[in-house]
Amino acid sequence: MESKYWDRWIQSHDAEAANCLLELYMPLVNYHVQRIGSGLPRNIDRGELQSFGLLGLYDALEKFDRQRDLKFDTYASFRIRGAILDGLRKEDWMPRSTREKSKRIEKAAEQIEQAKMRSAKLEEVADVCGLSPEEVSQVLSESLLSNLISLDDSSSGKGGEGSSSSIEDNHAVLPEKRLVDQEDRAQLAKEIDKLSEKERLVVSLFYFEELTLTEIGQILNLSTSRISQIHSKALFKLRQYLSANEMKTT
Repeated sequence: MESKYWDRWIQSHDAEAANCLLELYMPLVNYHVQRIGSGLPRNIDRGELQSFGLLGLYDALEKFDRQRDLKFDTYASFRIRGAILDGLRKEDWMPRSTREKSKRIEKAAEQIEQAKMRSAKLEEVADVCGLSPEEVSQVLSESLLSNLISLDDSSSGKGGEGSSSSIEDNHAVLPEKRLVDQEDRAQLAKEIDKLSEKERLVVSLFYFEELTLTEIGQILNLSTSRISQIHSKALFKLRQYLSANEMKTT
């Protein structure tokens, strides 16, 4: 039945076939909405994320070539994720309160480091800021995701396979910016390498393999709360690097 829908869609762009294919692959959209949404503030409308993802899925239908040795699920996932991230970038989803908390956390960490001549601890920063360690962890998670989304500009789902044109593309990634992004990614990778073995595993599995904290706990044979603690400490260390890097470039 699925192959019949594909045949109708490819031959005549039949609307009914398109709707059936979109419905069939809608779980892919829901999956990426859940994965990306898990690190976002609660004020972000998941329905809006789903709309972004659906646009990415339709874009995948429009551009997918069945002659290529590539599964549609894989191709569609790339387009869906790219469309959601692209939508988030345009919406500037981080609320002002979160940005202000992020700055307070950075300032508190810097003061503690200067006073004690060592890296600040998550609990110390939380105490200075008048926040719970969980709140600090959440702000750091959102802030880190914001940086990762920013670094992911060059892999947006909208510009992957466009045709050549003599018209200037004002949205194209300039070579110098691409070099900066590559350098930022390399530096971030180096900082991740400085984490402990468990912290590296948690960051890798959560942000790159897209597993939940519960799933990571099952793999490492640790409780979800323990994985959350490891995740928080790793985010805190990485955020300190990102803050220092931002200060160098401003």
